[in-house]
Amino acid sequence: MFRFASPWFLLLLILPWIWLLIHTAKNTKRFSFKWLPEPSGHSIRVSSLTGTFRVPFSFAVLAARFMPLVKVLGLSLMIIALARPQAGERKINVETKGVNIVLALDLSGSMKALDFKRDGKIVTRLDAVKGVVSDFIMKREGDRIGLVVFGTHAFTQVPLTRDYNTIAFMLDHLKIGAAGPSTAIGDALGISLKRLEDIPAKSNIIILLTDGKSNAGELSWHEAAKIAAQRKIKIHTIGVGSRGKVPFLVDSLFGKQYVYRQVDMDWDALDSIAKQTGGTFFKAKDTNSLASIYKMIDSMEKTKVKVDKWVDYKELYTLFLIPGLLLYLVCLGLGSTRLLELP
Repeated sequence: MFRFASPWFLLLLILPWIWLLIHTAKNTKRFSFKWLPEPSGHSIRVSSLTGTFRVPFSFAVLAARFMPLVKVLGLSLMIIALARPQAGERKINVETKGVNIVLALDLSGSMKALDFKRDGKIVTRLDAVKGVVSDFIMKREGDRIGLVVFGTHAFTQVPLTRDYNTIAFMLDHLKIGAAGPSTAIGDALGISLKRLEDIPAKSNIIILLTDGKSNAGELSWHEAAKIAAQRKIKIHTIGVGSRGKVPFLVDSLFGKQYVYRQVDMDWDALDSIAKQTGGTFFKAKDTNSLASIYKMIDSMEKTKVKVDKWVDYKELYTLFLIPGLLLYLVCLGLGSTRLLELP
């Protein structure tokens, strides 16, 4: 970010340039110059009010004509320095603990279902979720966010952090089936609860997203919800997709083909988990409703986090002052010696 701390001084820039125009106009009336070739070199024919005469060519004569311009440039640079040019870098300082949010995302095989659209194209459930969750992450400010993924097993993908770019990067590289083909909702909640123990906060929240029915894992979702309620940890649950037969793209002897498979979802379990913990249960059957859900959660889970924003500016006036001063001193020095003008 670039700015002038005292921009009103820039109005003074017009003065040296007006002087240069007046000076040039006066000299044009008094003298006119024309190059003339000579056998031994060149000369300049000067026409003045008193007549016309020749002046032998020299770089001093040529330099004398440009001295007023150099002087004006020097003055202009010094005026710009007077306006205090500055370059700044935006900084943020978070002074409170904020909210801890763990995003628990389902990577089971059913997330390959092609019943969502994004930007007019048919995509898998996971691809639709990635875009919406990424937007949710980047809108948060001052909160710690962690990422837990689950299938047959559950594990921490990203611990609680305020480095939202890293979370978004890891989210974008998630693969369906990376945690196994089944759905262990209880284990996912257990790992999420463990992560929330690591760093204290004013509020702890889990956002659980799944498209299936819990059919794997060591910890039942009933027990996990009970523990969360005891610890006053709110769980928002999102059932993504719809029940019944949905399209999948599979490899066959005839190449890739679309087939319809039955997908079960335990909406009652998700509703029960949310109610026990003071959260909300949502149904997301398309990308728009999914985006609306995360937008609603974002507005519901705001906290009064004190975030100080400022811009740390660095003074740049020396970059203009030193060259301007040097140019002006050169003009004064040459004007008093080598390029001294006589009346």
